[in-house]
Amino acid sequence: MKTVIFYENRADATMEQFMEVYPRHQENEEKFVKAGKVLGIGPFSVPGEGAMGIFVDRESAEDFVKNDPFVQEGLVAKVTMREWHDELL
Repeated sequence: MKTVIFYENRADATMEQFMEVYPRHQENEEKFVKAGKVLGIGPFSVPGEGAMGIFVDRESAEDFVKNDPFVQEGLVAKVTMREWHDELL
C-alpha cells in the first residue's frame, strides 16, 4: 500500500539552514527516486509550510525519513505518515 509523508518545518528554521543541508537531502531523495520507491516528493508552494512525499510502501517511507538529513538535523518539527489507497474514480 502506498504511503504519504507530510513534513512540518520547525517554526524557527530558516531557509539558509535548509539550503545548507539540502545537498545531503537531495542525495537521499535521488537514491529513492532511482530505486523507484518514491512517486512524488517536494515542498508545498508556500515557503516554510513543509513538504510531502508519496512512496510505494510504508517501509520505503520510513527508511526515507530515518535517513533524511532534514529530519536528522532537526529542521522538521513533525512527520506524519499515512497509508493511502490510491483508487481511481
